[in-house]
Amino acid sequence: MAKTEYVEVEIDDISDQETSRNNYEEIDRMEVKDEEEEEEEHRNFKTRKRKCKERYICSQCGKSFKLKLGLSNHLWRHSGEKPFNCDQCGKKYTSLSNLNLHLKVHSDERPYVCSVCGKGFSRLDCCKQHQKTHDEVRDHVCCECGKSFTTAGQLKQHRIIHTGERPYKCSYCDKSFTQPGNLKSHERVHTGEKPYRCAQCGESFKYSNILNDHMRVHSGEEPLICDQCGKEFNSSSNLKKHLKVHTNERPYVCPYCGKSFAVLVSCNRHQKIHTGEKDYVCCECGKGFTTLGQLKCHQKIHTGEKPYKCSYCDRSFTLSSQQKSHERIHTGEKPYSCAQCGESFRHSNSLVNHMKKHFPPSPPS
Repeated sequence: MAKTEYVEVEIDDISDQETSRNNYEEIDRMEVKDEEEEEEEHRNFKTRKRKCKERYICSQCGKSFKLKLGLSNHLWRHSGEKPFNCDQCGKKYTSLSNLNLHLKVHSDERPYVCSVCGKGFSRLDCCKQHQKTHDEVRDHVCCECGKSFTTAGQLKQHRIIHTGERPYKCSYCDKSFTQPGNLKSHERVHTGEKPYRCAQCGESFKYSNILNDHMRVHSGEEPLICDQCGKEFNSSSNLKKHLKVHTNERPYVCPYCGKSFAVLVSCNRHQKIHTGEKDYVCCECGKGFTTLGQLKCHQKIHTGEKPYKCSYCDRSFTLSSQQKSHERIHTGEKPYSCAQCGESFRHSNSLVNHMKKHFPPSPPS
């Protein structure tokens, strides 16, 4: 409230009384004016405060943005339109930032350098994440493979990989597992339990990572890109597993032949070659497969389903790998290079055949 000044007036005669009345009327007017100004200032403050809190909300999914530009960029995801094209390989993106991130794959630009070991990264967040590995104190070292851990519990859990111990047994079949989480996930195959439900469409899933992948359908999120090689992934867990390829970390060892793997699921899948396990059987033809993914791919042969469409022509494919392989005809990409002579190829089998020129097979004795 504005401070009001009171004026003392001596009343000597009638004219002084008139003057006094005029003075008090002026004071009243000043008080009213001060109150009006204060009220107006308060209204302006509330308006400014409301404007500060105002956000732009997407009518499709409810996500909010501070800037109108942020909402405009986000809406491309729902429309399915990808207006930002890479002039190097033709790949399309919904936002300029994702296109710029992708372009670093072609330029090999790595401006963010780890201050501890000097390793370069194309993205600042990847560099920061990497630097955390230097900050961790890892006193607990595995005597088998040299891998280190921050706690004794982590080391103990890791050593089960080397001992081959599988203490967690399935209640429904003879399978056993090294981790309790793996057992719980496996038992859903028997129970049919699907505890992870999509809030958007109601579809349910056995595993949380499959739900996370599914949610990208609704949000229209771009795939996650490996800053080392540019390969794309639909979940952060798959990207994390893939990054071990670049570090050459292979902590999971097959107890039958000694072959090592970067990812536990790959090691388990490999072991089925030795055991002959084929848990997933096609109900159409009875053919067995070691993984659910292999069975699903096979079943498309019976249904004739071809969900993977070429971005450049009208052709469609049963498998995503077939689509990617085909698109190299349009892009001219040749990712498989010969280490001996530098010649590049579109397909890995072409490189394998080429390598026979450098290392011809020995004649039969």
